[in-house]
Amino acid sequence: MKLLRLATSTLRPYRHLVALVIVFQLLQTIASLLLPSLNADIIDNGVAKGDIDHIVQTGVLMLAITLVQIAAAITAVWFGAKAAMLLGRDLRSRIFDHVGEFSEQEVARFGAASLITRTTNDVQQVQMPVLMTFTLLVSAPILAVGGVVMALQQDVSLAWLMAVAVPVLLVAIGLIVVRMVPLFRSMQVKIDAVNRVLREQLTGIRVIRAFVREDHERARFGTANDELTLTALRAGRLFALVFPIVMLIMNVASVAVLWFGAANIDAGTTEIGALTAFLTYLIQILMAVMMATMMSMMIPRAAVSADRISEVLELPTTVAPPASPREPERAVGVVEFRDVSFEYPGADTPVLSGVSFTALPGQTTAIIGSTGSGKTTLVNLVPRLFDVTGGSVLIDGVDVRELDPDLLWGRIGLVPQRSYLFAGTVASNLRFGEPDATDEELWQALRIAQGEDFVRAMPDGLDAPISQGGTNVSGGQRQRLAIARALVKRSPVTVFDDSFSALDTTTDARLRAALAAMPGDTTRIVVAQRVSTIIEADQILVLEEGRIVDRGTHDQLLETSETYREIVESQMGAEAAA
Repeated sequence: MKLLRLATSTLRPYRHLVALVIVFQLLQTIASLLLPSLNADIIDNGVAKGDIDHIVQTGVLMLAITLVQIAAAITAVWFGAKAAMLLGRDLRSRIFDHVGEFSEQEVARFGAASLITRTTNDVQQVQMPVLMTFTLLVSAPILAVGGVVMALQQDVSLAWLMAVAVPVLLVAIGLIVVRMVPLFRSMQVKIDAVNRVLREQLTGIRVIRAFVREDHERARFGTANDELTLTALRAGRLFALVFPIVMLIMNVASVAVLWFGAANIDAGTTEIGALTAFLTYLIQILMAVMMATMMSMMIPRAAVSADRISEVLELPTTVAPPASPREPERAVGVVEFRDVSFEYPGADTPVLSGVSFTALPGQTTAIIGSTGSGKTTLVNLVPRLFDVTGGSVLIDGVDVRELDPDLLWGRIGLVPQRSYLFAGTVASNLRFGEPDATDEELWQALRIAQGEDFVRAMPDGLDAPISQGGTNVSGGQRQRLAIARALVKRSPVTVFDDSFSALDTTTDARLRAALAAMPGDTTRIVVAQRVSTIIEADQILVLEEGRIVDRGTHDQLLETSETYREIVESQMGAEAAA
């Protein structure tokens, strides 16, 4: 069972806490079993005979046992809660660390909304039964078995009542639990759906408002929310049957004990204290069974969540680190594609086919092509966000699949197509790739990225707050901060994935001039839609349907490439293409 394996593997470092929980739960249970017998002894041997000394001595003993029981219960709950919280913490960490190793392919397989649900809600669903186990379930079997033994010592003739009440309770609760399992599985899927819809709406709020789709999105969220609510209500209605059934069985059993026990007392075969103790033990046994069944109601949902967590933890990443990583002899930043092909799983045709080129230090290699030609996929192969399905990508003569991932990523500065900033400050975002960068280095990067002016205009400068995703700055400002972040890293290779699209032509030109004037021999790979952005590149690759159809400088391509000439004409006019 995955739930058991997941819990035991995660709790293995905390075996001492689990052992302490068991010890104190055992102590508490023994105390609970002793008290009814002592109470019966007071009634039958103290009260009945008028022995005050016996009543006082037994009462003091009961008080001491009660104090031990209270202390043991508190201690067991404390250690149990600590172990359960540590389990939740470690599970979240394991999921977070493993997801951090995923390629874009694995992330897309689950979806961001589902991964968030699995890291939060699913972990909580696993954590809760573990907590309940440590606080209740450990004592339940001891209480049930011990209660049967102690009850039989009081009156064997009433044992048949236990043989009837316990199976009836188990069957009644079991029927409810069996019906709840598919509802719990459905609930987790519907929680994913609510998270996905809400995340899409929060991310695309501007698009929704621009197209006046508020009513449509409200209805869409309402549908997902209603489906989750209806499923939860069905599960809740079944759950609501548990307590009435348990109380009915317990009360009927109590009445039966008193009814048949009274006849035994009248016949002189049972004493009043023994009957009271037997009734108490029967209630304890039924309570233990109820606790076990309550746990059995939590376990199906936890099992569903454990399966979902295991799906993430057991999925190997397609960009696994090499068993024996190599290290280039020199870190100069030469990027080479050798007959590279790539296709997404399940795709009919490859996105890239037979791509070969070399990007050299101190030069700018530009990639241009129509939408869907594979430009972003191509540059994502450099930092190994995906692995090639054919050919190889090399940095300084070593295949990226043979490089240690930290070493690879440390040599690449990436400005993604969607410029994402993290909640914090301007400085914390710029230092994302180089935590030890000085303020002067940050200003230098901003100067090159044409972001110095607007950052200095902010009230707090480098300490100005940035909201999650950079939503409190404009698209152009966000893009310039992302470029500055990559420049602060000072990597041998810098990849710009359509990173100038939000800039006006004047800012674009100044930024390109500043990049060209940068000291050092950085290899720059630029994906662009605008010809003006790459017009001065040392090498321009024209990509069409995943293949390089032409390559050369701007002037060379105007003479030799019909595709490139059409792109120039569409953007700059026939005169520029002439």
